[in-house]
Amino acid sequence: MPLLAAFMVPHPPMIVPKIGRGSEKQVEETTRAYEEVAGQIAGLKPETIIITSPHTTLYSDYFHISPGYHARGSFERFGVPDVKFDESYDGSLRDRILEKCAKEGFPAGTEGERDARLDHGTMVPLWFIRQKYDGFKIIRIGLSGFPLTDHYHLGEMIREAIDESGRRVVIVASGDLSHKLQEYGPYGFAKEGPEYDRRIMDTCGRAAFGELFDYDEGFCDKAAECGHRSFVIMAGAFDGTAVRAKVYSHQDVTGVGYGICSFYPEGPDETRHFRREWLRKAEEELETKRAASDAYVQLARKSLESYILYRKTIDVPEGLPEEMLKDKAGAFVSIHKEGRLRGCIGTILPTEDCVAREIIQNAVSASTRDPRFEPIRPDELKWLDINVDVLGKPEDIDSEAELDVKRYGVIVSCGSRRGLLLPDLEGVDTVEEQVAIARKKGGISPKEKVRLQRFEVIRHK
Repeated sequence: MPLLAAFMVPHPPMIVPKIGRGSEKQVEETTRAYEEVAGQIAGLKPETIIITSPHTTLYSDYFHISPGYHARGSFERFGVPDVKFDESYDGSLRDRILEKCAKEGFPAGTEGERDARLDHGTMVPLWFIRQKYDGFKIIRIGLSGFPLTDHYHLGEMIREAIDESGRRVVIVASGDLSHKLQEYGPYGFAKEGPEYDRRIMDTCGRAAFGELFDYDEGFCDKAAECGHRSFVIMAGAFDGTAVRAKVYSHQDVTGVGYGICSFYPEGPDETRHFRREWLRKAEEELETKRAASDAYVQLARKSLESYILYRKTIDVPEGLPEEMLKDKAGAFVSIHKEGRLRGCIGTILPTEDCVAREIIQNAVSASTRDPRFEPIRPDELKWLDINVDVLGKPEDIDSEAELDVKRYGVIVSCGSRRGLLLPDLEGVDTVEEQVAIARKKGGISPKEKVRLQRFEVIRHK
């Protein structure tokens, strides 16, 4: 079988002795485990090692794959310029992967490399492997802002290309775990940090790759994890395959989680098509939710679908509840896809003669004009989860003490700059977080004096 094995490894530069200068002794358990898996890779004698790294070129809407045929790097930025790497890329296998992506219209390629030098997420694994084995080429693959299912699908296409090439290949999924495990660590502590590490080591230790989709984006952000998407790409390469997994180590002594596991294929297994099954369940759930949605959400969906498919803004349809035609109010349309925000635009105060027109206009804007995202494509429509928030009139308040993160949204103003955040958002648990995010959205620094307003919403799902 051309895909020989895969390995989940961390990439702390301090683990390299010339960089650590003694501090690497804190992670001796990780070092021993790294040396063991490097020895296994040497025994497998791969022709190509594919490394997925969170620290190479990254885009929100594109997977970057190593261009050209050579790349160099060193640990100069860590004060050790004499530890150098001069690597050859496997252009033939890379091009097969790109052909697979192009055939499906999948957003991956070699364009837009921001720094041709190798990153430490690639070099730390290579440093261990090169101590024991030489004579292989590499492919370096970056992550993206796309949903986890897209990362998994990239792994599926990588596997197809490997099978067709006949190459002997090992995948190295480079990524640290949580960066918020200890108060004394460089990023402090969050309760989600230890929980993420416990869950991911359990998930990977059982090769329960379908569970990788269950890690909520807000949870991962609070845990400040590094490698989750890297691990998901690797998991996709084992789609439909039984996997023998083993955990070698997990340490958190620096405040950052370092986990090492191995994964060996053990033949076909039709029960392990995890992306396909996840999408099937998600589609069923969305269909059920759409059927139960109220007139506000149905109008938003009808509006954005008409515009995306036909570039037509709909008229106010007949049969709407009377309050949608008589009331005037600001409204926000929020669009999520696979748990990730895909667009959100609204109005604080009414700009149309009724709520219905407010929703129609804002649904179009949220789906096609949110500057944070590319316009929604027709093939995405069935995966969209839509909410509509109708805003009450904002009222001035004297301090944050008058806010309630679950009940009230907040508007933060400083001169002509203004930032708004809706209430009861997943991942926003405190008033301090709510106000900080609203400041950031308005381009207002934490030290600037602001005017605070609060408002209530009626949320339609």
